[in-house]
Amino acid sequence: MRSKPFWSFAAALLLAVGVGLHGVAAEDEAAVATEEETAARGEVWVVDLDGAVGPASADLVIRAIEDASEANAEALVIRMDTPGGLDKSMRDLVKAILAANVPVITYVSPDGARAASAGTYIAYASHIAAMAPATNIGSSTPVSIAPAGPAPNPQPPRPGPKPEGSGDQDQEPEPAAEPAADAMTKKVVNDAVAYLQSLAEKRGRNIEWAEKTVREGANVRATEAVEQNIVDLLAPNLAALLADLDGREVGIDDEVRVLATANAELRFVETDWRHELLSIITDPSIAYGLLIIGVYGLILEFYNPGMLFPAATGIICLLLGAYGLQMLPVNYAGLALIVIGLGMLIAEAVTPTYGVLGVGGVIAFVMGSVMLMDTDLPGYQLPLPIIAGFAVSAGGIAFFVIGSAVRARRSRVVTGQESMVGAAALVLEDFESEGAVRAFGEIWRAESDAPLKKDEEVRIKAVNGLVLRVESAAVEKEE
Repeated sequence: MRSKPFWSFAAALLLAVGVGLHGVAAEDEAAVATEEETAARGEVWVVDLDGAVGPASADLVIRAIEDASEANAEALVIRMDTPGGLDKSMRDLVKAILAANVPVITYVSPDGARAASAGTYIAYASHIAAMAPATNIGSSTPVSIAPAGPAPNPQPPRPGPKPEGSGDQDQEPEPAAEPAADAMTKKVVNDAVAYLQSLAEKRGRNIEWAEKTVREGANVRATEAVEQNIVDLLAPNLAALLADLDGREVGIDDEVRVLATANAELRFVETDWRHELLSIITDPSIAYGLLIIGVYGLILEFYNPGMLFPAATGIICLLLGAYGLQMLPVNYAGLALIVIGLGMLIAEAVTPTYGVLGVGGVIAFVMGSVMLMDTDLPGYQLPLPIIAGFAVSAGGIAFFVIGSAVRARRSRVVTGQESMVGAAALVLEDFESEGAVRAFGEIWRAESDAPLKKDEEVRIKAVNGLVLRVESAAVEKEE
């Protein structure tokens, strides 16, 4: 029989192996549970919309919506602080929100932020709208048609008897015809009202206030916005917002989704090179400058063929400037005036008219530059100093070319056979009608009507192929 210590050792070994296997199994179960918990938590994407709503910012948010949908994110939060922006960019962003397959939550944040003008439309279009304390929303009247001031009301006619023969004494005066500008203003305002009310109806928000904020420019603080059903909730920070959203139901594509945001992981959308590039070239001053520099580059290449660098730089700048301008509200009449003005300056440089085309080109260029941007938004206007700088440079280039052309016409020819006429030569040997002379460091055959002596200085009268027609310099001096 085996000894007792042996059986004790075997039992202890089996016990240790069992405990180890149980620990490994427990660790595997914990790892699986952690992965399942992480998958269940999902992700909440966060993108910032800070500043005016333009092509660059709208493109960033639209791409974030698309990427969040592909990643099956739990929700996308747009942290917004905007004074408004371009109507086209705002409508593109609203369309993307309405077509999104992921819940879009607009959060007016941080404290002191605002959702003015275009920001109101974006908040109304979102599935859920929230605001931080000390924020405000509203002022949604289109800027381009905002009235400059109240029109004076005409005084009503004083009561009194009308002169005889004037017609019906009780006849009401005919209403004055409505000015075309007022009719256009009404059209734009009514369109904006209907657009915002349609968003309010879709999301179940305050329809009456939607009309008030467009027609009267109404603006409310965060607490009032929640009370009046303009936004859905008030949240002091992003963590509190996600906690409040947990368990809320959101309708997407005729499907009700229950948000699970309490323990969701946050993924912040960072700006990339595309956003930075769009931010630069959609700045009106930058796009305008790129367009003009591109034209200058092509002009320089035309005057100096073969340099290549001006042509390459000009084409790149011209394309970037054109791409930036086509994303902005451009007045095409102003753009046409700029093109005509540059064309007149180029024509002045090619066929000088002593300033006629040059002055007209500068005037057309300046007028087109002032009219170029078809919006009254402050951030999308061309500063007058930039217009003046490019106008002065364009005019300076044109008149510099004019002066150079005039001087070139008056100057003596310095190349070709014409430049040889009148130059000095030296006779190498005596001859009467034909001989040899040294001119321009070379030996030439020469013809003369009078005999010439060796080492005598002569002048070239004409060039016939490789033969110089010369005469004595002394004869020229006597004449």
